[in-house]
Amino acid sequence: MPSNPISLDGRFIPEVPLHPDGPGVFQTMVGMLDGNPKDAAQVEAELAKWDGVLDQIAAEQYRIASMLLGEGEVAIAAVEGVVAAIDLNSCSDPEDARHQARMLLAENAIASLVQGDPASLAAPEGESGPASCIEDDDLSAAGVTPAELEQMISGPENRRLRQWLEGLTPQLRVIFVLRAIAGLNSAEVAGLLSLDGGEQAQGWTPDGVRIAFRQALCSLASQLIHLSAAR
Repeated sequence: MPSNPISLDGRFIPEVPLHPDGPGVFQTMVGMLDGNPKDAAQVEAELAKWDGVLDQIAAEQYRIASMLLGEGEVAIAAVEGVVAAIDLNSCSDPEDARHQARMLLAENAIASLVQGDPASLAAPEGESGPASCIEDDDLSAAGVTPAELEQMISGPENRRLRQWLEGLTPQLRVIFVLRAIAGLNSAEVAGLLSLDGGEQAQGWTPDGVRIAFRQALCSLASQLIHLSAAR
């Protein structure tokens, strides 16, 4: 166990860095959206320079969407909705664009889940919930380190993570993915659920999201312990 408390309210899994050419891609794409006519061949040539960056952005978006909605057309549609809606001109830099894209993707995914089941993201009654193995927002209390979580999220155990996600309630799955994978904070997740999760989700608060996130992390920690024991 780590010796120092690790707060759950901050980012505890390192963000995958954007491609080194990310700032160049951002400036190029913003320039293409200045409202002036563009030569189609020139646009195609410019975009061809940034295939690796665009592939990374698309892969990130689909990875999050598929964890929220499952593999397939629904997840693809959620990503396509982001592409159609995002306003790059309003973004200050590539990281801001990445964050805004994830917020839009979360809105689309939540709307899709509620369309299938209006009660799927209902807020809990009050701020209390099942007992959690984590108190005071200390990740180490669950007996799991950020490195172990990162390995399960991004490493060869990714398939097991997806199986575990499928066994969660929709509320816990959405909160875990948006907090741990998309890197949104508790206030942002609570706001998204309240605004886009339907009438029964209007009671979500940042504290409620924190409690649910702890419950999901405890479940994941248990999964990690079983995996370690089986090796």
